[in-house]
Amino acid sequence: MDASFSPEQDEIRRTLRELLHSRCGPRELRTALDTPAGHDPGLWTALAEQLGLPGLALPEAYGGVGCSATELALACEETGRALAPSPLLATAVLAGPLIAALGTDAQRAELLPRLASGKLTAALAVPGTALAAALALTGDNGGDWAGGGRAGGVQARRAEDGWRLYGQVDQVLDGHSAGLLLVAAHAGGFARSRTLLFLVPGDAAGVVRARQTALDATRPQGRVQLRDVNAELLGDEEGREVLPALASAGDTAAAVLACEAVGAADRALERTVEYVGQREQFGRTIGSFQAVKHRLADAYVAVQAARSAAYYAAWATTPRGATPPRGAGNCATSPGEPADKEQPGTAPPAARLALAQALEALRTAAAEAIQLHGGIGFTWEHEAHLYFKRAAGDELLFGPVHRLRAHAADAARLFDTQEVAV
Repeated sequence: MDASFSPEQDEIRRTLRELLHSRCGPRELRTALDTPAGHDPGLWTALAEQLGLPGLALPEAYGGVGCSATELALACEETGRALAPSPLLATAVLAGPLIAALGTDAQRAELLPRLASGKLTAALAVPGTALAAALALTGDNGGDWAGGGRAGGVQARRAEDGWRLYGQVDQVLDGHSAGLLLVAAHAGGFARSRTLLFLVPGDAAGVVRARQTALDATRPQGRVQLRDVNAELLGDEEGREVLPALASAGDTAAAVLACEAVGAADRALERTVEYVGQREQFGRTIGSFQAVKHRLADAYVAVQAARSAAYYAAWATTPRGATPPRGAGNCATSPGEPADKEQPGTAPPAARLALAQALEALRTAAAEAIQLHGGIGFTWEHEAHLYFKRAAGDELLFGPVHRLRAHAADAARLFDTQEVAV
């Protein structure tokens, strides 16, 4: 196994870092957060047109680059460093793979090229606060997380012209601005309900959307109300099951989010080390004090360990067994191609463990950044609080850390009672 990055992967990282450095500095970041969409459309256009980022892990047949989740995770490590607000996570990590996995040929041909070009953004709408449960990150996703019957959520019923949806989703990443909503809803009534995914245009009649105030402003969220809305079923009722597809998407999302968190943690630590090397107290830089060195050393070890886990998770979630196209570096098979990949829930407890470790490292690095920056560390004008809010916000959306680890342990049957031979 060659663990080094390919020249193509290094080029993706370098080019993206240069673009974000010039287009997503602290001033540009705050300006983007104050816009109605919560991100800079110009930056999103640049990421799509110059780098093909939305289609990085989509098949070439649908206008994508044809790389794997590994390349997407490495790209998100760079966006995490800059805390770049963009529809990348919602569009390319959550919604795109589900459409590629479950959509009909016509739906793929219509939607995936538009997603890959960045002209269409998408959002996955999961009722309540159940996104982590739906993606099988913190538990098995076979429960009633999507609502149904008396449980509320989003209800789907057949109509003469297709399907109609009614309900509300409160925490949808980029749900207030996405051009396409991928809505999880229950169909079949209370006694025999099941979860299905539906396609709803963002401007469809009966859709009411509003941006929500979120702890992490760099991950804008929206409230989506569906008032008897016409919807199109994703795939067909006899096709692939929705819950295993969501679990598979969760494996990839966990690996990508782990790399993104590592990028944010690395940048927070980098800024802190730079600052303690400049700030003086008692006639010497505070970075020369042994107590400060120990705290930063502990944070550095945490970040590096999280980086190793995140890289392994990104590699482990990539299908193996197919020869990558010539010139594509370590790009592996695209969605839909045959490959020797484990079923969801067998190998990638690694992804959930990596996400837990990365979120913990980000929280540690961000907390040290606030403390060691002293009086300016907790002010609104400084960027340190944005990294801490990213750590806390991601734990609320995709965690918490102890639930990620507990589910990984359950999947590995770590604590099952076993007889021990004497």
